Amino acid sequence: MGHIDATGITMILPDGRLLLDEVSFRVGDGAHAAMVGPNGAGKTTLMRIIAGDVEPFAGSVAQSGGLGVMRQFIGGIRDETTIRDLLLSLAPPRIKTAAENYRAAEEKLTQQPESEKVQMRFAQAISDWGDAGGYEMDVLWDICTMQAINIPFSECQNRLVNTLSGGQQKRLALEVLLRGPDEVLMLDEPDNYLDVPGKLWLEEQIRNSVKTILLISHDRALLNAVADRIITVEDGRVWVHGGSFATYHDARKARYERQEEILKRWTEEHERLKELVRTLQGQAKSSPDMASKYRAMQTRLRKFEEAGAPEAPPQDQNIKMNLRGSRTGVRVITCEQTEITGLLKPFDLEIFFGDRLAVLGPNGAGKSHLLRLFAETEADEIKVGKPWSGKKKIGARVVPGHFAQTHAHPEWVNRTPIEILNDVKPMLLNESIGILRKYELSKQSDQKFQTLSGGQQARLQILVLELAGCNLLLLDEPTDNLDLASAEALQDALDAFQGTVIAVTHDRWFAESFDRYVYVGADGIVRETTTPVWA
Repeated sequence: MGHIDATGITMILPDGRLLLDEVSFRVGDGAHAAMVGPNGAGKTTLMRIIAGDVEPFAGSVAQSGGLGVMRQFIGGIRDETTIRDLLLSLAPPRIKTAAENYRAAEEKLTQQPESEKVQMRFAQAISDWGDAGGYEMDVLWDICTMQAINIPFSECQNRLVNTLSGGQQKRLALEVLLRGPDEVLMLDEPDNYLDVPGKLWLEEQIRNSVKTILLISHDRALLNAVADRIITVEDGRVWVHGGSFATYHDARKARYERQEEILKRWTEEHERLKELVRTLQGQAKSSPDMASKYRAMQTRLRKFEEAGAPEAPPQDQNIKMNLRGSRTGVRVITCEQTEITGLLKPFDLEIFFGDRLAVLGPNGAGKSHLLRLFAETEADEIKVGKPWSGKKKIGARVVPGHFAQTHAHPEWVNRTPIEILNDVKPMLLNESIGILRKYELSKQSDQKFQTLSGGQQARLQILVLELAGCNLLLLDEPTDNLDLASAEALQDALDAFQGTVIAVTHDRWFAESFDRYVYVGADGIVRETTTPVWA
């Protein structure tokens, strides 16, 4: 059975910051391990080091059983990659090499069809493709495309991946990796872009898999369902909780309390030894016996300090979202026989001040369009994306704030958080840094928006809503890229928010905190439910 052994991994960033400090851990024997930690802690970098995409400053990785990797970008592919290209990128090295040789030989044959040498080279490439297991891989790919998009591989292999939804891209890649020959899988955010039925499918597949799996995820329900150990990346270090996510928070708290107590005792002993050295130093001036004790105590102190202080617990993230809001009219949004052409059938809906409404339903049903409909006012230029009809009334004193699922803010490209905040509310530099610090973004104050992690971009969007004084929050998958601490901080902020919250979400943990639910079905029917509906 395959395994991953990481030993002494150290990574220093171009700006000189130590990202990973002698990180070591093992995942093997069919374990299903989850890697968690704050946004920007180095989880994806560590995955890339294990995958061989990045060379560490120091340390090594040993791996057996073949390694299949789902990289974070799958789901958001928008270039000219074909389905065959995507599936080849997930294949074992021998298949990739045979495919490259086959393609090169085939291209040469079209250029020189009469050349006997070229014909022989093409025949050899066909033979090598078969020897490498290419035909078996074709069969596997056909099963996977049928499962993911219901089209035979032979009919869709040249189709562009960007014609698939994010959920379809994820499902196709997961089908290939979970069914493929590699005994070890690394999955970076495998649940992103999946709706809840897709996440339930993923949970079942991981639970039933005999493969060794290491995944990064911020979905608390998924972690609770599949992880049998938790690898935490914090402050450049790693520690492993050998139990489930259900016991993780208590184990983490107990670990850090022990570390604090050990460090406290070490500090007290250090101060005691230094005080003894100082006392004996004065006595040694008048007594030869004390001089020898002084030298012995100096040696003891030096050895104590050379052994080093015990590891200090990492500083907890201190994210303080302060979504104030304000009073509005009792009726915030009223819809009467409202219809989005070709997507949502006519529906009636009333949303009142203080409501916490979760919008649920499968991918592609029209949830994001519905949210944009709620965000559209006469004073702005937000577009629903499709024609709509019927009545929609925004209540008195309502100020909508829209959180975009894909963080699509072309106006923020090449702009820093400082510049973005000053567009919303002009302020002094120190004030801007202070506000960013509340969201753990002060270290990124001069970074370009597009270079921020997904979670950092999400936190910045929420901060902009706070500064804009919105009292109707329209949130499209707000927890999708947030780390665990940020997601919990957002829930706390929404609990204290004086206003109305409407959120599209596939986050089951997050949805449980809402009090009203609207389900948007694949049939275009919008209906209110008393409990979350995921099917």
